[in-house]
Amino acid sequence: MSNKMEDKAMQPAVQRASVPKLRFPEFRAVEEWSKEKLGAVATLYKGKGISKAEIVEDGVQPCIRYGELYTTYGETIHEIVSSTNVDASELFLSKKNDVIIPASGETKIDIAKASCVMNDDIALGSDLNVIRSNQNGIFLSYQLNGPLRLSIAKVAQGDTVVHLYPTQIERLDVLVPSPIEQQKIADCLSSLDELITLEAQKLATLKTHKKGLMQQLFPALDEVDA
Repeated sequence: MSNKMEDKAMQPAVQRASVPKLRFPEFRAVEEWSKEKLGAVATLYKGKGISKAEIVEDGVQPCIRYGELYTTYGETIHEIVSSTNVDASELFLSKKNDVIIPASGETKIDIAKASCVMNDDIALGSDLNVIRSNQNGIFLSYQLNGPLRLSIAKVAQGDTVVHLYPTQIERLDVLVPSPIEQQKIADCLSSLDELITLEAQKLATLKTHKKGLMQQLFPALDEVDA
């Protein structure tokens, strides 16, 4: 009898889901986060087509290629910078809330670069993994870029060229709070990113202003020699 009671007492400790160190006050008394395999809460797809040569200015179809995740986009994608004239029937089109992550990259740690697409019908290139779920895509992209970055690096394959396949991604463990808490976290981190972007723009403006002042406050050497 005592052994059975001890077993029951130990079960909650073994099965307890994770709780973040920092939590919004309204969620401190509610249920803990559950741990799920990503494949259990999402469906994985691969993008399709769109070579570099098929990217054109003022194309009819907005599109995203995998390299742009490294150079252009953050955790959320609202404005699309590229387009193509490839017929939509030959492409894989997004649904709002899709999370995309490169299928290939230069290093295992760099390939862990996720973004949430906030528009429907965006063509997603062939070197992109697409994670489609009912979870909050922005929350998921922050989690993939943060706590899960090393986990993604561990399952990626290759050395010179690193590959990441849907079958590897779907085996990742993800932590899932309630939809309301997911939204709260996504809003918090997104607002911080917006502030960072604004401050970066201010910094760039100040640097340009400084450069202009230096050009005017010091005479050019050729003018001095004359």
